[in-house]
Amino acid sequence: MRGSERVLDRLEREQALDPVAGRAGAFWSAALRSPRLRDLLSGRALGHPLHPAAVIVPAGTLLSATLLDVTGGSALRPAARRLIGLGLLSAGPAAVAGWSDWLDTDGAERRVGLVHAACNIVGIGCYTASWWQRHHGESKMAESKMAKGKVAKGGLAQRRVARGGLAASLVGAGALGIGGWLGGHLAYALGVGVDTTAFQRGPADWTDVLAAGEVTTALRQVEVDGVPVLLTRVDGRIVAINDRCTHRGAPLSDGERDGDCVRCPWHGSRFALTSGDVVQGPATRPQPVYEVRERAGRVELRRSEVRALRANPVGPSPDRVPVG
Repeated sequence: MRGSERVLDRLEREQALDPVAGRAGAFWSAALRSPRLRDLLSGRALGHPLHPAAVIVPAGTLLSATLLDVTGGSALRPAARRLIGLGLLSAGPAAVAGWSDWLDTDGAERRVGLVHAACNIVGIGCYTASWWQRHHGESKMAESKMAKGKVAKGGLAQRRVARGGLAASLVGAGALGIGGWLGGHLAYALGVGVDTTAFQRGPADWTDVLAAGEVTTALRQVEVDGVPVLLTRVDGRIVAINDRCTHRGAPLSDGERDGDCVRCPWHGSRFALTSGDVVQGPATRPQPVYEVRERAGRVELRRSEVRALRANPVGPSPDRVPVG
């Protein structure tokens, strides 16, 4: 196992983080108790989590400011300070969206997410200190220029402040880099924010599942080719959607029916039973929908699939050559 993987494995298993995570969870659960706010922060309207998109602005502006410091010289320091200011203003909404996503995690995902947030907090704190040092230094320089005979002294003070501001921004960039690395691990290795049905496929051909008389308006799970499917009736018609919630994988058949919707038993997302659409977050991805037909008193299902990874989840089929 590589060194980085050993670090991540130890972090995922570090139960000493759990009490801190519990206190942080209690705080954010109270602060984000509004379902409408959680719906907005989840990114339901975007069709994917808001947090990864929202971090582009603070990360881009803050790291650009550090780049200007390193390569641009004193002439570009005012521009760097303005970039830092913009990054700090945009960091708040991005962070709140991240905490909203983090609330719906547990175990290893929650521990890594907590350290990810801590690194970002350190980074934002360093950039805040950097902005203040720059602002304070520029103010002092302006005052010294107005005082006769103190320009040289003011220039020396400004250079000292500039070095302090640069040092703080470099530390901040390092902390944000570690936070970004952990964020990538959360998404790409642990699957936080990924559609939990991404690698599940239903049968492409009509497949018999059960007798039509066994399907009522109650929520019922059946297994088709190893994939759990939710069956029920809407206005007398049998409908079928994937039973695993796309958000964090909860069995929707254990949830509650709410009119023509089903409410997830874990985090309260609501999905339309006929279309699979997300009616209320924090889920952002719709449920896969199956075609249904009744023949000779039996229910048959199928689902055509055009997405390569979902259609080929376990390995290359004999009639298909992997690209690349």
